[in-house]
Amino acid sequence: MAIVVENECVQDNMYSLSVEYSGSCKMGQFFMLRCWDFDPLLSRPISIYDFRDGIVKFLYQVMGKGTEKLSKLKAQDVITLQGPYGNGFPYLDEEDITLVGGGMGIAPLHYAAKELYRINPNRHIEIYLGVREENPIIKQFKDEFPNVKVNIGGIITEDIEYKKDHVILTCGPEIMMKIISEEGKNQGITVYTSVEKRMACGVGACLGCTCKTTKGNKRACKDGPVFLGEEILYE
Repeated sequence: MAIVVENECVQDNMYSLSVEYSGSCKMGQFFMLRCWDFDPLLSRPISIYDFRDGIVKFLYQVMGKGTEKLSKLKAQDVITLQGPYGNGFPYLDEEDITLVGGGMGIAPLHYAAKELYRINPNRHIEIYLGVREENPIIKQFKDEFPNVKVNIGGIITEDIEYKKDHVILTCGPEIMMKIISEEGKNQGITVYTSVEKRMACGVGACLGCTCKTTKGNKRACKDGPVFLGEEILYE
């Protein structure tokens, strides 16, 4: 159980949820969240948007019954927080990194950028964000990080400048990650993708989030959610 610090509607049906958390976590990991007993049956997997000073922050959209209930939370309410789960993005030694996020896939890249700069403040990171409309989260990226390029309502993959000395971390719509992974493979660029799958348990027991890879079926929650882009067999 954990205590809600803040649950703010940042735009339309997008919320920023801050929760007390005394443990540790890695960029690209996720938690299973719930604030109800039996209905809906499953908890909701949400990636880490930020973590500092004992507060973990999540960015989510109201898409159904579970996230609608999350949106009703207020400061000092109690929430069930399980995790963190998943392997997360690798803590890279490379100096040059490109981050590409689409839609709500921009969320885990915020904490990734913070962690990568924390490890090496002098590294060069280029950030590409594709969203349907301008929102306060985009402004936060621009305020906190240099080299942020935003595509509103268009196709972010058309804006990416692929550089052979860069490693790419990406999260977002499957078609976006497929294009990036294929182009990265063609140009000899390492790509790490964070896949988005429906998850039930979060620990790999139910096999509900299985994805096809060149190494056989893998569980997104346990073996991932981060995989080498060239390993994923996209439909």
